[in-house]
This record gives sequence, structure tokens and C-alpha cells, in this order.
Amino acid sequence: MRVVLIATLLSLYGLPAGALAQESAFLRSLGGDWNGTGMVLTKIGGMNFNVSCTLRSDASQSALSMNGKCRGLAVFTRTFSADVKASGQHYSGNYIGPSGQSSKLVGRRQGDRLNLNITWARVVNGDRKATLLIEKIGQDRLRLQTVDNDLLSGRSVVTSRIDLQRPAAARN
Repeated sequence: MRVVLIATLLSLYGLPAGALAQESAFLRSLGGDWNGTGMVLTKIGGMNFNVSCTLRSDASQSALSMNGKCRGLAVFTRTFSADVKASGQHYSGNYIGPSGQSSKLVGRRQGDRLNLNITWARVVNGDRKATLLIEKIGQDRLRLQTVDNDLLSGRSVVTSRIDLQRPAAARN
């Protein structure tokens, strides 16, 4: 009986370390310099703008800090940043978009994607809720996407989608 108890305790002790190692490897894979293109919707029902973006991502074993800049129509430049910390597969942090106001992020990792619920600092598209998806696609590609709910139709609407890659991958 004592052997079974000790074996059970040892197996439970190993789970958090394994989970931490998985999160650490995932977070570190997001680190580095990225660039790419995408679209940004001004508001639900509004115009799409094509953008060109750069992103610098710093990652540690339990945190990720992203700082980006997007340009559109050679007329406007917008910066954004996200800082998240991992506790197992649960993540929390802050997002600062073009408004310059800090919004809250809470979510979890599912496979190669962080699904983060955003609570905007102010009303956006009729409410303060949206979703930020940060998805690793292969070794050298990354997709950032925000999805909001159209309050009139009840449908989910992609309000921004930026596909990025590592600069070295762009040359191949």
C-alpha cells in the first residue's frame, strides 16, 4: 500500500514540471523577430485596410512580451503590444492596441494556439469583449487574429488577421 501511495505522489509531482516544460518550449518558440501582412477592420461593417507589420517577441519560460507596429496605405502607423504570463496552460496579461489603453487578457493554450479573451478598456463594437488568437504555424510562421461578436447578427467577425514569418524564412 505504501509503495502505491509513494508512486502516486511521485507521478503527481512530475505533472506540473512536465506542463511547465511544455509551456516553456511553446513560449520560447514564439520569440524573435517577425514580419508580414494582413488586414484590419476599422469597425464591424466598416472598411478593411491592408497592413504591413513587424513584431518583436521576447519569451521566457513563463512569459511572453510582444511589441508590434503595422502600417497601412502609407498613411497610418499603429503600434500594439501584449504581455502575458503562463501558469500551467492558463495565461493572463495585458494588451495595448492603437487606442493606447490597457486591456485585460485571460485564456489558455490549446495545441499551438493561445486563445485569449480580451476585456477592452472601453467599448469596442458595442461591447468590451473580443478574442485574441496567437497561433504558431510550423517553425517559422505566426498568425495574430482578433475576433469580435457582431451584436446585430450574433456572428463572429474577424476584425484583424496578421500573418507573420521570421525574416530568414521570408528569404527561402
